[in-house]
Amino acid sequence: MDVINGLLKDIYAGKLSLEFLDDLITRIEVAKSQRNYSAKQGWDEKDVVLITYADQFTHQNQKTLSVFNQFYQQYLGDIFNIVHLLPFYPYSSDDGFSVIDYQQVNPVAGDWKDIRKLGQSTRLMFDYVCNHISAGSEWFKEYLAGNPKYENYFISLDENTDLTAVTRPRRSPLLTPFRGKRGDVRHVWTTFSADQIDLNFAHPDVLCDMLDVLLKYLAEGAEYVRLDAVGYMWKEPGTSCIHLPKTHLLVKLFRAVVEYVAPGTVLITETNVPHQDNISYFGDGTDEAQMVYQFPLPPLVLHAVHSGNAATLTRWAAGLSACSPATTFFNFLASHDGIGLNPLRGLLPETEILALVDALEQEGARVSYKNNADGSTSPYEINVTYMDALNRQDDHDDVRLQRFMLAHAILLAFPGVPAVYIQSILGSRNDNQGAERAGYHRAINRQKYDISQIEQALSEPDSLRARVFSALSALISSRTRQPAFHPSSPMQVIDCHDRVFAFRRGAGSQEIYCLFNLSDKHTQVNLPTGHYRDIPNNTPVECLGEITLAPYQYIWLCH
Repeated sequence: MDVINGLLKDIYAGKLSLEFLDDLITRIEVAKSQRNYSAKQGWDEKDVVLITYADQFTHQNQKTLSVFNQFYQQYLGDIFNIVHLLPFYPYSSDDGFSVIDYQQVNPVAGDWKDIRKLGQSTRLMFDYVCNHISAGSEWFKEYLAGNPKYENYFISLDENTDLTAVTRPRRSPLLTPFRGKRGDVRHVWTTFSADQIDLNFAHPDVLCDMLDVLLKYLAEGAEYVRLDAVGYMWKEPGTSCIHLPKTHLLVKLFRAVVEYVAPGTVLITETNVPHQDNISYFGDGTDEAQMVYQFPLPPLVLHAVHSGNAATLTRWAAGLSACSPATTFFNFLASHDGIGLNPLRGLLPETEILALVDALEQEGARVSYKNNADGSTSPYEINVTYMDALNRQDDHDDVRLQRFMLAHAILLAFPGVPAVYIQSILGSRNDNQGAERAGYHRAINRQKYDISQIEQALSEPDSLRARVFSALSALISSRTRQPAFHPSSPMQVIDCHDRVFAFRRGAGSQEIYCLFNLSDKHTQVNLPTGHYRDIPNNTPVECLGEITLAPYQYIWLCH
């Protein structure tokens, strides 16, 4: 509790009243006393995360969480032991990220009983949408109505305020005009959209209410908590308003509260930014997030497959510093968002980034742009399923599957905890009609399904969905049985050929050579002579100092 008090003092310069502090501490103590279960401590090779929406599947008039739970039990429970439920709260836009009420479950999905029922058979990860709230929320409605309680919950500025220094991944106006019930017009801070109103954490009551939200999630079974858009939480006009010192103090505070109330709960920061900024949210390795998203991995793997060249991926992986014993990476290839390009900057020349964007756009991907401080624009995100990102529209499904499995073999072998998006395990293609209906690019990779549609596809062994599901499920299961793939086990990158990404995982009782041919050409690589076992196929491999990889072949070899 001393740590919590110290952080509150640092954030608010000692200006909080004793009454306020006593009330806040009481809430935390009550939450701790009511905690009735223990979270898993740390992580291991068996941990694999499924990323999904609570309303991903529908069936007649059933609540969607009930439908998902049935599907999970039948198809997914033996593969994934952690489920990341994207925001399942009432919302007004952005498929959940414009939250109307943080403490309620969307009635379409069900209620908290349905969340708890799912949590009986898996560990759960919740989204903590801590930077912004829906324009349709009661908080913002009361603000516009002139309720004094909410006067400082949001940030309004003179429309002519110089905010050119602010860093944000959008082209929309930063200040959005809203008319209050008294007829006054306020220009309100909206980092991401006019429907996502930034919260003002400089006002202590905002922190108090948002800590209540965090404590609610811990009480309802969240063992992983994702801090959405966390880098933007603290605003100071005249600065970049990203990664500010008090933002990091807020993350430290969330960490301290979580450790006090629910030890073992993992905080994950979502900051789609260059690598050094991203890993800054590890803090000193003990005081901020236990996990950060490995944002460079999706675009680097994509670039490597498109170019048939592993050089940049190899150089980047070789330069990664080992995490502290108490931290690790949250690895992924696809998510509800697009494939971020900002993490590539500094790793690839801008000409190569733009060439990749152009190639993908020609094959049906959509591109989102951001404004730069100099008035120019640049692409920041490619909106596409990872299946279609890796392939051309006229590719045969056999090749499509090869490239897809190659990319996921990298994901599953890489140091950290792997996460697989529901659209990936289902082998989904671009939902162009969905994007057109929704009117925004990200919907191309957010398709929802009637459960019968998916079950029918999975029952057809020759369908792409069934082939992906079978192959990826088997590979995940194989991964979870290898101690060398413990998230914290060491990785030694091997620079063996420009077309091959290679590394060795593990030490001591098990070491695994992981080789990935990123090209469409047969490629020979040197490997120590010996008798090996190909783990995914469970077949023996004899090596006399050299091994040949077929186009897009991957192999995990152990003695």
